[in-house]
Amino acid sequence: MIRLDPATASSSAPPTVPAWALAPGRDASEIDAAFRAGAALGALDTLARTQAGWAGAWRQRLALNCAAAGMRLAGRAEDVAALRDAWHLRPPGADPGPAGTIFGTWRQLALQPPAASADRLEAIVDQLGLHWDGAALADLYGEIEDVTKSLRPAPFAAATIAARVVALRPDAELLAWWLADLVLAQSLRWPRPLPLLMAQAFAPAFRRETGGGRIRPGGEAFERALCLALVQAGADACRLAADLSRRAERLIAVAPKLRAKGAGDVIQRLLDDDAVSGSLTTKNLSRFAARRLFERLQQLDAVRELSGRTTFRLFGL
Repeated sequence: MIRLDPATASSSAPPTVPAWALAPGRDASEIDAAFRAGAALGALDTLARTQAGWAGAWRQRLALNCAAAGMRLAGRAEDVAALRDAWHLRPPGADPGPAGTIFGTWRQLALQPPAASADRLEAIVDQLGLHWDGAALADLYGEIEDVTKSLRPAPFAAATIAARVVALRPDAELLAWWLADLVLAQSLRWPRPLPLLMAQAFAPAFRRETGGGRIRPGGEAFERALCLALVQAGADACRLAADLSRRAERLIAVAPKLRAKGAGDVIQRLLDDDAVSGSLTTKNLSRFAARRLFERLQQLDAVRELSGRTTFRLFGL
């Protein structure tokens, strides 16, 4: 019999962003945009604090979406599928490559408390392929502390730090968006950040009304644009949570039908992460047994195959 932590079950449906906040907002004033962002963050606040069993998979799928947008910003070709492959198909402890390393920064953002330090900033900068002087990073850490202590509304605090990073280093926009989510979480006292804003960097909210590209951090009307982007990010995150909640409920419901030794560990991994390798091996599960287990889970409509391949397969909620 497979025994799962009761926390893996959730009897309540995830919240949603109200429809009025999602109404077209191209002509919204900064005050209206901030009000809408507040509604979205109110819904996200519940999710950011959730202990639901599927929350790990939810956070990591948000991280994947941000990393995919980050690839576009960095001028790289890797998409969601390529990032999954780089991360989940590498041998244990192996270097995931440049794209996978960037992906890892957003995975880390979703896993760790929203604390900043000069050492952590140095590690993130290195992972993003940037090189900054240690003294400059210490100054940036000080500015993060000043912004979070200023008690500015959370979206404006996030916009402030993003703009500051780009002003210091125009080539560091990836870091700007990463820190924007971290500062947002600090301002809202969330236990861990939600990877949100990088995924919206090319969304309509940041499109210049007069043409000529997108609004970058620190650009004209950036704070208003970030507020509107948070509304869409919140709606997307809530819809994803609702979808994964239903899929997790199905996975947990079929667990008693599984007889494979080690199946409980696989189910927990599926609840905790975006994807799990179909050739996973554990102390209780051989590669052959894992393949049969995933085939059984597919028959029960409890998992999806995410790669579209017949070999080197990846599974997830």
